[in-house]
Amino acid sequence: MHARTVAASATALLGTAALLLPLSPARAADSGARPVVVAHRGASAYAPENTLAAVDKAAALGVDWVENDVQRTKDGELVVVHDDSLQRTTDVEEVFPDRAPWKVRDFTAAEIARLDAGSWFDPAYAGARVPTLEQFVRRVERYDQKLLMEIKNPQLYPGIERQTLKVLSNEGWLDRPHVRHRLIVQSFGADSVRTVHDLEPGVKTGFLGTPPVADLPAYAAFTDQVNPSHGSLSSGYVAAVQALRGPHGKPLEVFTWTVNDADTARKVAGFGVDGIITNTPDVVRDAVGG
Repeated sequence: MHARTVAASATALLGTAALLLPLSPARAADSGARPVVVAHRGASAYAPENTLAAVDKAAALGVDWVENDVQRTKDGELVVVHDDSLQRTTDVEEVFPDRAPWKVRDFTAAEIARLDAGSWFDPAYAGARVPTLEQFVRRVERYDQKLLMEIKNPQLYPGIERQTLKVLSNEGWLDRPHVRHRLIVQSFGADSVRTVHDLEPGVKTGFLGTPPVADLPAYAAFTDQVNPSHGSLSSGYVAAVQALRGPHGKPLEVFTWTVNDADTARKVAGFGVDGIITNTPDVVRDAVGG
């Protein structure tokens, strides 16, 4: 996820929340529940993001939840990479110098499999690859971890929701135990989240962003979570989200991102968030007692 400007400012949202809902204590803080800690793109402060090594590191740290990003290659393979370009996190400029701007969708899966996705982070990770979604899911399964999966840039990849669900089904991730306890599919695209819900109503979903409070009931029809950046968050907004019930009849949740220091972790935990997405899951876990 990018730290980006969201739909409305926190100040405006809090003002709207005050008009629509009483500012009761947020659910997680009031109950004493500790927020879930999610390793953002794996334990990406310690290993190259969205690689199998980052999953390994999260497992070594004892982190149950891993987040990733899914996009599609030129020949229709789903791969785990954040940017729509391969430039930042691989050696694509060296391997394919004449293929600028090096967009994921302009390369085949075999071409992407040749790229080094680790050296940019640290020479110790030279030779790490961009994993396919199948490879990533299998590594998460190896550790019995849980997956917060983002469909990235869905507007670039028509039909990616159905294709993603097919891969998850083929890998055994749409059975009852996974769907109920180990899988969330999220996106910045509201239409993409709605499509996932329509195709597989049992799957838990999340919308990335900060919709105005007045719009939250519409989101509650198809998403189980509203997941804002921590800079847009307030206790009033968290309470407004959690006051609504989602498509599975449970209160909406809030997973916030990307929190990498102890002070901010304690701050958002005090707002009552249900989850914290972080590059430094050990730091956040220690700060909030998760």
